Amino acid sequence: MTLTTLPDRATTQETCLWLAAQTNSPWTLARLLEQGLTPYVWLDFVDQLAELFAEGITGYAAPVVFIDDIQRLAAGSDDVLIRFTHDSERIAIQLKAPGLRRPLADLRFFRRDIAQLAQDLLNPAPVDIAPPPKASLKGLTAEEVLNAFGGIARMDLAKALAGAAGIFGDDGARVRKNSRAGKNSYLWNPVTLAFGLNDAHRVPMPHLKKAFATQPVLKEWQDAWQESLSLLGE
Repeated sequence: MTLTTLPDRATTQETCLWLAAQTNSPWTLARLLEQGLTPYVWLDFVDQLAELFAEGITGYAAPVVFIDDIQRLAAGSDDVLIRFTHDSERIAIQLKAPGLRRPLADLRFFRRDIAQLAQDLLNPAPVDIAPPPKASLKGLTAEEVLNAFGGIARMDLAKALAGAAGIFGDDGARVRKNSRAGKNSYLWNPVTLAFGLNDAHRVPMPHLKKAFATQPVLKEWQDAWQESLSLLGE
């Protein structure tokens, strides 16, 4: 069985069939996740989940972004567990324990993400050596860091940033004090932070690469990120 067209929010089976036809290779849920494809679950408003919904929003597609939840799916779990996601305004949020469970059949993948994955696989972009990072780059605020990396970190990233201890020892990814914010507010180098998350907290490199490719707040750091990847042979 093959699939020639995709709905806007495709099931796991529809996604695998379509990619198999495009790439001439078999696909599974585990492979989709390994390639960094983000799964979503549609949530309808209920009082227990009110914190996830902006005023007037009655339903939205919530991403499964927490690395432990992703790895649980990739390992063959029989349902979906969501312990960390984004609310209807795309703000990172941790759900109250034990999290939210949904059947595997509720998983969906966005057509635009699937098409982009197929394009990347079939037409890999050449890797160029990037110029040195721009001197004007000063760092990200804690809120920007959480929006970019919060859902894929194997740690309480918000707590680590609030403590301003450098996360990885010494200054770690911390750049300098944010003079426009409170006394415990610092700016952070997302490139250093990303490699630290990979090395110290086992965040998969495909998830980090996807963050730099898709998160608007990381756009200005692309050159520094690509240069670092090139130097490390990634």
